[in-house]
Amino acid sequence: MSLLDVKNVSQHFGSLVAVNNVTMAVEVGELRALIGPNGAGKTTLFNLISGFFRPTAGRILLSGQDITGLAPHKRVGLGMARTFQITEIFPELSVRQNLRIPVELAMGMRLQPWLGRADDAQVRERVDELMDLGGLTQHADRMVGELSHGDQRATEIMMALALKPRILLLDEPTAGMGSRETYSTAMLIRKLHRTQALTIVLVEHDMRVIFNLADRITVLAEGAVLEEGAPDEIAASERVQDAYLGRVA
Repeated sequence: MSLLDVKNVSQHFGSLVAVNNVTMAVEVGELRALIGPNGAGKTTLFNLISGFFRPTAGRILLSGQDITGLAPHKRVGLGMARTFQITEIFPELSVRQNLRIPVELAMGMRLQPWLGRADDAQVRERVDELMDLGGLTQHADRMVGELSHGDQRATEIMMALALKPRILLLDEPTAGMGSRETYSTAMLIRKLHRTQALTIVLVEHDMRVIFNLADRITVLAEGAVLEEGAPDEIAASERVQDAYLGRVA
């Protein structure tokens, strides 16, 4: 059984067909990339998977459970977390404070006004673990709004990881970054995939990132699946070359 099954999913906005009969299965432990030109339906598909849109047609299953009609927070409770194209952080809070919020939620403490000594120690330990894993320890007490874009993105990714997901959806995690930050973010994603037993679905425009990270790639064009396969198969596909990657003269 696949961890995530998207079955014949479509999304219509009036006469506009944003996603057209998409079927995709993501296996446990897989790092799947979604690519395609602007307007191909990638972010709309992410919104469908994560529950921000309800599909016009089709079904979405997580570990065999139909989640098509579930709200986003219900999907989080089942082990799904997501980041967005525009970094979602609390810029006026420190890195430590940003991470503490989802850690308390994941531990069932729901932002209680006070915690006992044992609970507080447990939260602090988990926050320290996440900062270390994300390479953020040196910035622990700095306001996130003061950090570089790459460190802000790392904070957001670790906030998502704090929710203890089984599957992590990353929507253009290197958008707006220079080469150094792109490399650092890609290495963080690889590290999380390899060390945290995470299944990851990634939307990304930087083909260097895609072809170095992905186990499999799904190519969307005009809302539909154009091609799917391993990175070397996608790179060699004439259909993908013509529709998206372009040919080398």
